[in-house]
Amino acid sequence: MPLREQVRFTGDAAKLAGHLFLPDADSAGATGAVAGVVVAGTWTSVKEQMADRYAEELARRGYAALAFDFTGYGESGGEPRDYESPEWKVRDLRAAADFLTAHPGVSAGQLGALGVCAGAMYASAFAAQDPRVQSLALVAPWLHDRRICEENYGGPAGIEAKKAAAALARQRYERTEEVAYVPVVSGSDPDAAMPFDIDFYLNPERGGIPQWPNRYAVMAWSEWLDLDAIALAPKVTAPTLLVHSEDAAIPDGARRFYDGLAGERKFLWTEGSQFDFYDQAPQVGLAADAVAEHFARTL
Repeated sequence: MPLREQVRFTGDAAKLAGHLFLPDADSAGATGAVAGVVVAGTWTSVKEQMADRYAEELARRGYAALAFDFTGYGESGGEPRDYESPEWKVRDLRAAADFLTAHPGVSAGQLGALGVCAGAMYASAFAAQDPRVQSLALVAPWLHDRRICEENYGGPAGIEAKKAAAALARQRYERTEEVAYVPVVSGSDPDAAMPFDIDFYLNPERGGIPQWPNRYAVMAWSEWLDLDAIALAPKVTAPTLLVHSEDAAIPDGARRFYDGLAGERKFLWTEGSQFDFYDQAPQVGLAADAVAEHFARTL
């Protein structure tokens, strides 16, 4: 059984809290050191939702895997709370890598990164910037650019409306330090970041857990919508695996990202909805197997 350590480490702006999953002694081999993997869950998430699940699965397969709360989320410090900043998240991944690569249970020079859903954008940006990342894996990746954002957020008018709301929320925060929030998920609030009834996020037996407050800082829309993940692909030189389904989120973005990759690449198409890849069998097990095999070959 994997071991789980509660850990804290220093990020650029705050102390970050994580769970480090380590393989049992039999998996670690004679040296006791194994390859390390930093795990990024999807946007707005806390580690207990899907990052922990994948980190534990990787530890079962012989890796030291770190799931953590990004700045302003969950048990990590930082203000404003629940603010979706791609820039901050990439910095946090760098800090997580600093911590993980210094751990005595992690082999020197063996670092991988795993991103789930929107975590794929952050993990890809991190891999593009940091040569320590020797291998990259993306599960059910949400990878967007302006075109995809327009297709999913009401066209150019919808984009501009969200950016205008973000600008007003930013002004309010700078004036009063009060953060304007909308729900992340709601089938009844049209202003929600995801205005749908999504079982994973609303079901307390799945992702609707107490650690996750289901709120989205409105002023974050501009950063989110301006992120061009497709443009990152040519900058990613580490061997990259994508695991996705035509029934999951924006497969066109994943295909376009894959086509732009500069280095070794592999695409595994399978079946399942987006949210199946967060916590359901067989999708999680299949994805974890594929990711572990990819890291075994490339780390």
